[in-house]
Order: sequence, then structure tokens, then C-alpha cells
Amino acid sequence: MKRFRIGVIGSGAIAQHRQDRQALMMNQGEAHSNLPQISVRNLQRAVRVNIGALQESAAKAFRLCLCTRSKQPTALSTLPEVQVMLVSDRRMAALHRRFLDQSGPTDVITFEHGEIFISTETARRQARQFGNPLFHELELYVVHGLLHLHGFDDRSGREARRMKAMQEKILKKL
Repeated sequence: MKRFRIGVIGSGAIAQHRQDRQALMMNQGEAHSNLPQISVRNLQRAVRVNIGALQESAAKAFRLCLCTRSKQPTALSTLPEVQVMLVSDRRMAALHRRFLDQSGPTDVITFEHGEIFISTETARRQARQFGNPLFHELELYVVHGLLHLHGFDDRSGREARRMKAMQEKILKKL
């Protein structure tokens, strides 16, 4: 069973939101450095998640992904910030329908402007199905989204194998 179906998606509305937010941050003096940042936000109530631990793991995964080689600059290496948003199946299904014209929730959707949406309910189901702890499943989705932002793709067999190998390498270091 293929676990990941989603790649990087572009959206003008999300890009505009990011530009507005960055302008606001600059005006408020919050842009302290040029180092890329990653943040994890819990936008759902269905599944209990240790956000602090996931934030730490995401930051480490972010650094590990940035250390992987890339032939050219990628979204991950040029973005000032990546946001990981934990959402419900309902919200994920709405995103899935709106941006990919597919019904139902999926596990993770990554947008090229640095947004990674993760369905916690789907993560919980998949964790049970594959015999993983929920936290490990969430880490897997974070790494998967980060690798998409770093230019990895899983649409072809060869690229999917390459991405999976890198994913496993990073997960072992978390």
C-alpha cells in the first residue's frame, strides 16, 4: 500500500498570505535572522499530540533535510519559514478537494510556499495499521513534507525509492 499520495502544490492565495505575514513580521521587528525556521501548530482537537516534542523533532528533521545535497536551490533552502499544521480529517478533506480535486482526507499535503498540512486522525489510523507509535507516524509525515520542499518527488518508482531511502535515513537520526 502506498502511503503518500501528495507532492508539492502551489497556491496564489497561500503565497499572498505568506507575503502579508512576512511584511507584518518585518514591521513588528520579529524577523531576527535569516536562518530558516520551522513551526508546528495544532489546529485540531481530535487527537492528542505533544506539540513541544514534535516541534523539537521537526526542527532537527529540518536541519537534517537541509544538509542533504541538492543540485540546485530548493524551496526548503530558500524559504524563511516552514509551517507544519496539524489538522482534522475534515479540514484535510477540504484541502484535498480544493487543491487536488480528490475526495476524502489524505495523510499529508505540502505546499511549495512552506506549508505542510498533516491529518492527525489519518496519522493515528495509519500508525495503528502499520504498527507504529503515533508520534513516529507524525515525524514520518513531517520528514516527507520537508523532502518534497527540498526537491524530492515520489511520483515515479525510481524517485519514490530515492525519497523513501532519504526519509528512512533522516528518521533514524531523529
